Formats: sequence, structure tokens, C-alpha cells
Amino acid sequence: MRRALATKLVAPALAGLALAACSASADTGTGEATASATRSEIATVDAVGLESRIARDEVRLIDVRTPEEYAEGHIEGATNIPLNLFDPAAIKEEAGKETVLYCRSGRRSAIAADMLAKAWGKPVRHLSGGVLAWEAARLPLADRKTGCC
Repeated sequence: MRRALATKLVAPALAGLALAACSASADTGTGEATASATRSEIATVDAVGLESRIARDEVRLIDVRTPEEYAEGHIEGATNIPLNLFDPAAIKEEAGKETVLYCRSGRRSAIAADMLAKAWGKPVRHLSGGVLAWEAARLPLADRKTGCC
């Protein structure tokens, strides 16, 4: 009797958890993803999707890595605003362009995107996987040091 009652209570709870996990934001393969309700208006864009948007002059890029990381190589046209200096109130929207943030792996840019989304009251995108994903897609970085003396 207790086992049957436990099964009747646990099964619906597990099904609810599975549905909740499936509703999280996922990359659509088109270079865009939907904003996740649990991540405060943050959306992602993949490297190939971002590259095509850059080619169409649709984005303004903000690199939230340190100046040293930026100097080692960055996406062409990006502005460097390190996360420790990132002030969403000082960043204004650029007409006709979507602001996309990135960092090395996506962690810092997600934090900055969350801050900016809260300030602007609308979704903000960041590069899924950061520069690591950009390089994995074999896309170029500007001002990349050769490491040669």
C-alpha cells in the first residue's frame, strides 16, 4: 500500500522535473537561441551565427575579458570593457545593432549580459562558449600575437 502511494506521488514529481529541464534555452543551430525564463533575459548566439551577423553589420561586440586577454586576440571590431569595470548604465544601445557580449568561455559574458538585460529591460545575447567556441569553429581573431620573438 505504501509503495503504491509513493509511486503515485513520486512519478508525477519526476515527470514535472523532466519537463522543466527540457524547457531550458537551447541553441537552435541557426546562430540564435531563445531567452531562458530562469536566466533573466539572457540569450546566446553560436560562433557561426555571430560571424554571419558580423558580416551583415548587425552587431556591436563587447569583449568583457581583461585587457591582457583582449590584446592576445579578439573578435574584429570588438570593444574591450572588462567585467570588473562593466557598468551597464554607461552602455547605450546602438541603433540598428544588437549588442553581443563575449569572453573566454561564456561565464563572464553571461554575467555581463544578465547585468545589461536588467538595465535595459530586454534580452541581451552573449557568445555561447566564448572565444574558445569561436576558435573551435576556426574563425579568426584580430591582433593575435604570434608568440614569436
